Amino acid sequence: MFNTLYKKCLNLAAHKSSKYYLALVSFVESSFFPIPPDVMIIPMVISKKRDFIKIFIIATISSVIGGILGYLMGTFFFDVGMQIMSFYGYEDKLFVLKKSLINSQGFYAWLGILFLAGFTPLPYKVFTIASGLIGFNIFIFILISLFSRGLRFFIVSYLSYKFGDLFTKFMNEHGSKWFTIIGILIVIIGVIIYLIF
Repeated sequence: MFNTLYKKCLNLAAHKSSKYYLALVSFVESSFFPIPPDVMIIPMVISKKRDFIKIFIIATISSVIGGILGYLMGTFFFDVGMQIMSFYGYEDKLFVLKKSLINSQGFYAWLGILFLAGFTPLPYKVFTIASGLIGFNIFIFILISLFSRGLRFFIVSYLSYKFGDLFTKFMNEHGSKWFTIIGILIVIIGVIIYLIF
């Protein structure tokens, strides 16, 4: 099933209405869909290089709106949210997450986790729903989502624009690992800045 959805997303990237489909995939991926928008972003930018800024903006805004849907699912539709959490194997961690938010260290830890979920291959949808389930501040949630998703999609769009098929090959072989490393480094730098200032 995953491979079928992956191939359909690749086909949609070549469609004449690909930007609308990218918006749709970016939206649903943030709350329940398993295929990340990067699958469409890379071939779209390679074939329409002058549109790389527009493509990154469409993916970012649609993804954050989808993230808000995931947040609302977690807040108002507990059973649906828990089913999705269960599907990805995170339902048992909710109590620990909620308990950790009681103190300020837990709050900052969740900021870092939310950023990593938006930037790295971690399932972002799980953390959008979890943010609603544990009652995380929605305005901070939106800001972190805009930053993490925007940064990720800008990097993917820009490097696709700059390096084309070479970047496609790199992403297929090493993309998940490098996005995770970069994401963790950004969080560490953020923590160091916070501790210094």
